[in-house]
Amino acid sequence: MRIYDAETLAYLSGREGLVSVRLVWIAARNLSGGVETLGLCSAEDDLAVQVGGQDRTYLGAGPLLQSEPISAGSGLQVRVHRLHLSAVAPEVEDLVKGYQTRFAPVEIHRMFLDPATRLQVGQPHRVFRGVIDGIDFPRAEPNGTPSVSLQLVSETRVLTRPLPLKKSDESHRRRDQQDAFRKYGDISGSVPVYWGEIRS
Repeated sequence: MRIYDAETLAYLSGREGLVSVRLVWIAARNLSGGVETLGLCSAEDDLAVQVGGQDRTYLGAGPLLQSEPISAGSGLQVRVHRLHLSAVAPEVEDLVKGYQTRFAPVEIHRMFLDPATRLQVGQPHRVFRGVIDGIDFPRAEPNGTPSVSLQLVSETRVLTRPLPLKKSDESHRRRDQQDAFRKYGDISGSVPVYWGEIRS
């Protein structure tokens, strides 16, 4: 069961015909290593929304943003969700070509709008949080719009990562000579450590 704020609950119980808008927030690393964000929404116009005390701008993608229904559930099962975007949108093209999107954090919120005034009702509520697990470019239909499909996985995906038995100091040094995080990885577990005991 989803928990709504008081304003949203009052509006849901007293009126019909609310307009639902899907908000997608992606934080990916650029080629220099810095983190940049991209906000897309299913509305026609750009939206300035405050989410968790943070001011965000979501670009209006309209029908170019298609999202599968998201169902909530308990447990540690990894949930997979697909997000379809227009491949010809310049922001999407920049995202998939100019950023490191693998395991980039993604948040999806849903926000209600008053159908008469098109004003925001209540606070956006999060329906999904996870990371990008893959990007696919499906074949477009004749005379159709090319699209890009993002496969998203929930945060519980990190619990399925195996032990880093195949990661070595050498592999880290190839990427960055100053990275000495696994310098003593080869002897890890073989050196006796004494905590609060007298060494015999």
